Amino acid sequence: MTTQTHSTAPTDRAPEHPARLEWTKLAPEVYKAMVRLDAAARKGIDPTLLELVKIRASQLNHCAFCLDMHTKDALAAGESVERIIQLSAWQESHHFYTEKELAAIELTEAVTVLTDGFVPDEVYAAAAAHFEEAELAQLIATITVINAWNRFGVTCRLAPGHYTPGSLGH
Repeated sequence: MTTQTHSTAPTDRAPEHPARLEWTKLAPEVYKAMVRLDAAARKGIDPTLLELVKIRASQLNHCAFCLDMHTKDALAAGESVERIIQLSAWQESHHFYTEKELAAIELTEAVTVLTDGFVPDEVYAAAAAHFEEAELAQLIATITVINAWNRFGVTCRLAPGHYTPGSLGH
């Protein structure tokens, strides 16, 4: 009897790009400060909303590493696959989200894509209508922090696919 072993790594896929720079090891104090900033920003934000915001910003910034991380974290926290999939087309899929979530997602887009202009008054007002001031400040901080993480991930070309929920925490 012959025993065959099967590799779990697909051989027909393109090779993974190596990271350009291991910034967390080369700038450890910056990394530690980012982790502390992330922890401070998330206080008082609903965990489901937090992951939706992080996923949407990461989609807009094309950060594959953060998309891998935050979709896995969202799924581990009980978020539905359907809502995660529809997030990239949220404007056509309003019925999957609450009004509060929609206001946060729209604010995330406005803050993330500043090249389109300033955050419009109507977008800010919609968010302000659903969040108390302290919670809105935390939401803006969360959006700002995920954008910073995305910039590290994209610039350093961090590879997706290796994250286990709960292992990094941002």
